[in-house]
Amino acid sequence: MDGKVKEQKRHQQKHSGPKAERKKLKKQEGSTEEDGRKRNPKAFSVQSAVRMAKTFHRSQDIKTKKHHIPHVDRTPLEPPPIVIVVVGPPKVGKSTLIRCLIKNFTRQKLGDICGPVTIVSGKKRRLTFMECNNDINTMIDLAKVADLVLMLIDASFGFEMETFEFLNICQVHGFPRIMGVLTHLDSFKNNKTLRKTKKNLKHRFWTEVYQGAKLFYLSGMVYGEYQIQEVKNLGRFISVMKFRPLVWQTSHPYVLVDRMEDLTDPERVRTDPKCDRTVSLYGYLRGTHLKNKGQVHIPGVGDFQVADVNFLPDPCALPEAQKKRALNEKERLLYAPMAGVGGVVYDKDAVYIDLPASHVNQQQEVRPTTELVQSLIDTHATLDAKMAASKVSLFSGSATLDSTDVGEHKEGPREECVWDPNTQRKRRKVVFTEKEEEDVSGSSDDDEDGDVDSEDGDQEEQEEDEDEDNLSTFLKDKVEGGKKRGEESAEVPAFADSEDDLEMSEEESEEEGENVREESGDDDDGEEEEDDKEESEDESMEEDDAAGATMKKQTASESEEEEEEQGKYCFYSILRFSCCSRHSALEFILLFPSTGGLRWKEGLQQKASEAFLRQQKAAPNLRKLVYGSVVEADDSDDEEQELGGLFRVSRPQNSKKSQANGVDSSRFDPDASHNWDLEEMLNSIRDCFVTGKWEEDQDAATLLKEDEELYGDFEDLETGKVHKGQTGEQDQAEVRLIYVEYLVKVDDDEVQKKKRLEKKQRLKERFNAEYDDEDATYFDDLKEEMQKQAELNRAEFADVDDETRVQYEGFRPGMYVRLEISSLPCEFVTNFDPHYPIILGGLGASEGNVGYLQMRLKKHRWYHRILKTRDPLILSLGWRRFQTIPLYHIEDHNGRHRLLKYTPQHMHCGASIWGPVTPQGTGFLAVQSVAGTKANFRIAATGVILDLDKSVTIVKKLKLIGYPYKIFKNTSFIKGMFNTVLEVAKFEGASVRTVSGVRGQIKKALSTPPGAYRATFEDRLLMSDVVFLRSWYPVSVPQLYNPVTSLLLPAGQKDSWAGMRTLGQLKHDLGIRNKPNTDSLYKPVVRAPRHFNRLHIPKELQKALPFKSKPKQQQPKGKTPRDLQRPSVIREPHEKKVAALLLALSTVHNHKRKKAHTAQHAKHKEFLQQKEKLEEAKLKRQKEARKKLYRIQGQVDQKKSRSSLKGAPQDD
Repeated sequence: MDGKVKEQKRHQQKHSGPKAERKKLKKQEGSTEEDGRKRNPKAFSVQSAVRMAKTFHRSQDIKTKKHHIPHVDRTPLEPPPIVIVVVGPPKVGKSTLIRCLIKNFTRQKLGDICGPVTIVSGKKRRLTFMECNNDINTMIDLAKVADLVLMLIDASFGFEMETFEFLNICQVHGFPRIMGVLTHLDSFKNNKTLRKTKKNLKHRFWTEVYQGAKLFYLSGMVYGEYQIQEVKNLGRFISVMKFRPLVWQTSHPYVLVDRMEDLTDPERVRTDPKCDRTVSLYGYLRGTHLKNKGQVHIPGVGDFQVADVNFLPDPCALPEAQKKRALNEKERLLYAPMAGVGGVVYDKDAVYIDLPASHVNQQQEVRPTTELVQSLIDTHATLDAKMAASKVSLFSGSATLDSTDVGEHKEGPREECVWDPNTQRKRRKVVFTEKEEEDVSGSSDDDEDGDVDSEDGDQEEQEEDEDEDNLSTFLKDKVEGGKKRGEESAEVPAFADSEDDLEMSEEESEEEGENVREESGDDDDGEEEEDDKEESEDESMEEDDAAGATMKKQTASESEEEEEEQGKYCFYSILRFSCCSRHSALEFILLFPSTGGLRWKEGLQQKASEAFLRQQKAAPNLRKLVYGSVVEADDSDDEEQELGGLFRVSRPQNSKKSQANGVDSSRFDPDASHNWDLEEMLNSIRDCFVTGKWEEDQDAATLLKEDEELYGDFEDLETGKVHKGQTGEQDQAEVRLIYVEYLVKVDDDEVQKKKRLEKKQRLKERFNAEYDDEDATYFDDLKEEMQKQAELNRAEFADVDDETRVQYEGFRPGMYVRLEISSLPCEFVTNFDPHYPIILGGLGASEGNVGYLQMRLKKHRWYHRILKTRDPLILSLGWRRFQTIPLYHIEDHNGRHRLLKYTPQHMHCGASIWGPVTPQGTGFLAVQSVAGTKANFRIAATGVILDLDKSVTIVKKLKLIGYPYKIFKNTSFIKGMFNTVLEVAKFEGASVRTVSGVRGQIKKALSTPPGAYRATFEDRLLMSDVVFLRSWYPVSVPQLYNPVTSLLLPAGQKDSWAGMRTLGQLKHDLGIRNKPNTDSLYKPVVRAPRHFNRLHIPKELQKALPFKSKPKQQQPKGKTPRDLQRPSVIREPHEKKVAALLLALSTVHNHKRKKAHTAQHAKHKEFLQQKEKLEEAKLKRQKEARKKLYRIQGQVDQKKSRSSLKGAPQDD
């Protein structure tokens, strides 16, 4: 299949069917509309100018509303995967949705969703899915790193409080894109109810997010999964969604960790299990550039210094840029190490292999690599045990030898058992000897034959007796076959897999190994790579037969070659040993660690020399054509020197001679090992150039001088002019002058050329500005400026390799990085739970410090309690979650910041805290507790950072009370307010007041009693007055910064972190009853009645007063003396009867009189009514008589007027 190129199937246009019909109809509609416009232009003309103006204004308004302030596009060429956070209450279908989306994109099923799951969703987009637990800490952390939020809502239940809490968290920390997903719609049996519920939920969702926010409906489940078409539609929306850069994310580097390894020494952990750990964390870098040795914050753990940062090959790389509509099966990558998915993972110092592989086609043959590693997993005995049991026979018919009988001539790599606490198993580390290091460093092309022989010998020591002869002939055939194939192949990739290594000769493979060793960043790994290079040749010989089976698909092989050329993955070699016991084959997988991705520009000289060498080897061998069987004779000599078909006799003299005779002079073999930086190499070719130092008989200047001496002066016979010969110094000066003039001329030409190009460019820009950009607006100009800046940023380091680039600008976003952090608490490793996200948030230059922060805060309108000053509060600010004690205050009209005991109900107030320094304008939110779930809304307050210093002085009102003890008109002596003369001196000139409202001022301190002072008032005080002084006392902000360390808690208790409790909680938990202050209790006020003196009016004033206002000099009547008082009369019984009879008679008389009066009143009323009726009748008659009289009078007047008209003379 090497020579055959499989043709791609061409796209066939549809000529029939619904799609073709729609296209035809579309074409016809366009033409008919144009015909109608030509036929009847009036119908398409403007009917109403006002309506058209309104339409135009509306369209412009809609267009302008979509505009955002353009930002410089700082996204790298290979952006990091988009973080998609799936949020919702428990049992709403989060894990199921993630599984369905992963299956939609990668055609794979994933069991437990642990940690971030990264997939390749398209040619230019990768997605990282993260499930959000029902934990306020997880919700806060993931809201800070999310690019897209899938908010799941149980339609059968409605909105739950977690949904609104997460929306409020997102609003504070920069609003990412949010898409709602309605689940459990299959629980509705009535379509009308379903439609109504959908509408209500949609409009409520729009209220919280924005009008027109996308809401998806997952109608039901089929076999435990959502319907394929609905998931596909959701995936399409995710794939094409555009994202707005968020301020906090674009100004800080951060890593969402998808893998964690403990690097602590196992012995140290064994002796001290509670020791601090050294941990390496892996993930895609996002945000902005990350500098090495910087400071990071891990939410839920704390602040740490980064010990080391490296970038690794991308484990979930984007497919190569080629024109195709969809990804092939191999490019649908899935990477989720915490969920146990990811295939082969390359680390700086180790390689992790996960089986089964991400894509294993059941129909295809089992690839050698899969079979190999599977057998490695299935084996039950270690390699050293099998080697000890194996026996080898050096020559046919000789006795077998144990491993104890063989004295090794050359020591191989030793094995050291190391206990790995992560995997809980012994790991076998390869340790190389010093001798082998020397051999590796001193290897060259001249030792190829010896190397191949030694490799053959090492390999055959581990083979069975009956396979010895077959193996030697097999190896020779393979080597020769590899050389022939290397001559036949026109072009081979620079770095190839084991199949492609078969096409390369021994020299090329060795050069390739050296190239890998030179480009590797770690000097310590050079010896391992040399051994890998030697073993890869054996492997390529053994796997020749399997090469055809592995290259099934042409597209897959092309993508592999492209990956190899770009150096994203290092190739690995597999060495197979067969033992006497006929157990399953054991395999070593030795991998080349690579510190950085290789670029196509690296090693151009090496690649060119290899290409030329292949071309030379493809040319016909002139020596063989001329001398016939010289090579065969040499080969036969070599065969004669073999012993037992296995070993060769080593004769250095013969090898040197054969090497000298073996050089084919007809071929030019470029030596790729020349180092042109060495001074000896430069000196060896220095005389090959004009500027070099030549010998005297070859030097141009010397020859010119000799010519001058030879010919000397001469006379022109025609003109008679004598030409003098010039000296050597003059000649050199002239040559120098000519050379300088030439250089100046060349420079002038370059300058003129540049000027012409700049002038053309300016003219072109002016032309474009005048003609092309007539409709350009300020917004378009701003966008263009940002675009130019983005292009400039990209072009700055475009041609620089990653290693150099990282030193200048740091690790750029999109790289897969490994961060090593030391001194992490041991609980972080022992209590690690992959369901909780680990975020490494980079801190700015001053963000690691702690200081005073001034904030603007508002209690959330849904929180059921007001907040009290000095009650501990948990804030989410920047990357951090911490507990602190805030002081609430409000600014008065005079600029004073007055302390508040409680937050205002519906307005903002100021707050001062002691916490981490965070840039101004950063939003924050506050919760009172993160432990468990509460019945009510949990977000207590939101706000923003205003200032980063202690410029605001918070003051508290303090009333000092005193009492007068001496009063002299308007001056009084006050005591009880102060204790010393010094305190009084500090408050001299302060204003005081009495409770009754009389204002005064402190004048001077008195000697006795201590603390007393003299004060003057507007009016004379009374002894009963109370004097008070209103002062302002500065309050200090409590210095409490307590980070929330929720990730250090044991698994299952990470949502139960409890910090400092409030005073009310402490009293409630300890059962303490609050003893009230007796002065604060309400008690009945008992006031003694006051007696005022009589009003004294002077006599002069009494004279001037009117009589009404004059005081009356009347004496009050005294008591009547007893002798003047009349005695009471006591009646006799007869008198009593007479008095009772008189009383009864008077009562009857009064009743009769009253009755007669009532009857008289009624009679009079009736009389009045009759009189009124008679009066009305009389008026009516009079009215009728008047009418009759007026009528007769009118008739008489008419007759008179008629007669006067008849009697008028005719002449007139």
